[in-house]
Amino acid sequence: MAACTARRALAVGSRWWSRSLTGARWPRPLCAAAGAGAFSPASTTTTRRHLSSRNRPEGKVLETVGVFEVPKQNGKYETGQLFLHSIFGYRGVVLFPWQARLYDRDVASAAPEKAENPAGHGSKEVKGKTHTYYQVLIDARDCPHISQRSQTEAVTFLANHDDSRALYAIPGLDYVSHEDILPYTSTDQVPIQHELFERFLLYDQTKAPPFVARETLRAWQEKNHPWLELSDVHRETTENIRVTVIPFYMGMREAQNSHVYWNSEEGYPNFIFFKLSLPHPPQWRYCIRLENLDSDVVQLRERHWRIFSLSGTLETVRGRGVVGREPVLSKEQPAFQYSSHVSLQASSGHMWGTFRFERPDGSHFDVRIPPFSLESNKDEKTPPSGLHW
Repeated sequence: MAACTARRALAVGSRWWSRSLTGARWPRPLCAAAGAGAFSPASTTTTRRHLSSRNRPEGKVLETVGVFEVPKQNGKYETGQLFLHSIFGYRGVVLFPWQARLYDRDVASAAPEKAENPAGHGSKEVKGKTHTYYQVLIDARDCPHISQRSQTEAVTFLANHDDSRALYAIPGLDYVSHEDILPYTSTDQVPIQHELFERFLLYDQTKAPPFVARETLRAWQEKNHPWLELSDVHRETTENIRVTVIPFYMGMREAQNSHVYWNSEEGYPNFIFFKLSLPHPPQWRYCIRLENLDSDVVQLRERHWRIFSLSGTLETVRGRGVVGREPVLSKEQPAFQYSSHVSLQASSGHMWGTFRFERPDGSHFDVRIPPFSLESNKDEKTPPSGLHW
């Protein structure tokens, strides 16, 4: 403990941190400034680097929270696995894995580019590959310290109770890629502070990891599987800015004997834990992560969307920033993640576009948003049940 408190914390989202751990000896003690969202792995080697954290509150000292494990290069993490997020630095626990199709335009085949068409934009043919993502809980102590980098209420879905549709949001529920997980172990029987932790997970010291799914978690996963499961992930890099898009179909509401779709590209406000009634619930949600792979500082200034509906309409949406923000991406804070909602006048369509970034010298450049489909092939599924115990 004394050795940990003498060390400085690593910056949240530090790329050096996530790279340096891969070549370290294991296990490694893990230290954290309580509630700071900043962590420091205590070194077991003779050479080590330290990086001051801009997020560490005044007067806070580091305390041990667990021991790092060797990250898995193959296979998947099981329910109950504790981890640190390699980009945003929060503590979390795995609820269950998803198998998604990743369409990575950075490793696209050498097929010739296609001409622009109403259902997309000029792009290379991309073949999807299977990739593991996880639904996870974020430690509530870290949520305030990552809120400027990643929305902690990003998972939303429609539910149907008493013949009225409502939008449900669950703060501290996130989707995480396999490579973003830095696993660790803890002797604490409640290592993650989240309202759902003890409702979903049970401590069992005979298991590894020692947290197993309760029937509540299994039932909730089974009932809401069609609405929470991600299926496609799209990724593309322009001038060292990588854009990752994950679309979700959320369902639709009926009014006056016809399907009604609601449109809101500006995102949404902070939601309460259970239910927020809306007059026109959205039907699709999409989660976007922006990552600066370079050391140069850039700032997002504008968005330019093109939204194609199978009804034949092509809509153009322009605006300042995203969800009311113009995030700065730097070496210390390289990523920003947010969610928004959209709907169409038809059951399916496509979206694509660009983000305009500004450099410190005032010059601008556009970053491509990879095209992604908006499909409503789950209309026949039973609407999700929400959270009621």
